[in-house]
Amino acid sequence: MDYNMVRMIIHGALAILINVFVSKYNRLLSLIFRIMIWSKHLKTGVKVKYLDKEGYRFSYFTRGEPGCQPSVLMLHGFSLNKDMWLNIIQDFPKDLHLICLDLPGHGGTTCLLAESHTADAQAKRLHQFVECAGLNHKPFHLVGMSTGGMVAGVYAALYPSHVSSLALLCPAGLKIPKQSELFVWLQKLVFSKEPADNALVSVTEQETENIIKLCLYQPSFLKMQFLKRYLADRRPHKMFFVMCFLDLTSTESKYSLHDNMKKIKAPTQIIWGKEDKVFDSLGAEILAAAIPNSQVHRLEKCGHFIALERPRTSARLLLEFYKSVCDSAKHKKVA
Repeated sequence: MDYNMVRMIIHGALAILINVFVSKYNRLLSLIFRIMIWSKHLKTGVKVKYLDKEGYRFSYFTRGEPGCQPSVLMLHGFSLNKDMWLNIIQDFPKDLHLICLDLPGHGGTTCLLAESHTADAQAKRLHQFVECAGLNHKPFHLVGMSTGGMVAGVYAALYPSHVSSLALLCPAGLKIPKQSELFVWLQKLVFSKEPADNALVSVTEQETENIIKLCLYQPSFLKMQFLKRYLADRRPHKMFFVMCFLDLTSTESKYSLHDNMKKIKAPTQIIWGKEDKVFDSLGAEILAAAIPNSQVHRLEKCGHFIALERPRTSARLLLEFYKSVCDSAKHKKVA
């Protein structure tokens, strides 16, 4: 047997061993992540529930019971799910009625490829959930991050009587003069591919890591692994997320929050990471100028994933705002 043949066999064997190791390593990390999420569910006391309406299923977790204070409804970002809120809500009072919903096609909520997933369409689907869950009986506090922030803002504009107050964490959907680093990178990625090759579908492991790094201020190994596990749910439904992304970034939907922000009447809190490379923090000023009753908080040394990088600060700010709005409402009733 000649030298080249021996080298080929050795390289082939090493490749097989590496693939086996990586596969088992990823499975182990996935198992550890799922155990951690399960333990956080127990620690925070949330209960996963489902609501069915005309063949459509909403998945959400909830804690507490409706009371005299507004319920809190929270919406996650694109390609994530309700679990992204766990690090924040662990600091919320246990008696606060809280609902964290999986957006259409995300987590355990029904995935329909043929359905539109523009911001307006998702806001209308959210309205269906609100009515089915009975949240429309009394105005509630609405919280949204990133794409969830865009949907929350559009919802507050379309259904003002339902929203007592609004919190937007680095929301999408604004006309920001400065193009973000992520979208500059995505443009390069799209144009670097062959015309027949869809860049959104064919993103490699390394390209995924590059995207995650742009979303974090300090992309440590632990944070990177957390985000990879959060994003793992989209792999079986890759085509759905492509269609959803195209709907959200279409001409009809791309600037939905910007087009509706002047219609928002609810007191509004705007939280943004100063080092956000996905949606530039200039968006905070744009929103504050358009919404009369608003306040802005910029987080130091924080990128786009606020819930992962600044969970305790976010929880404190969200609670302070919520309580201030509740106290203001009480004073108005007394007067």
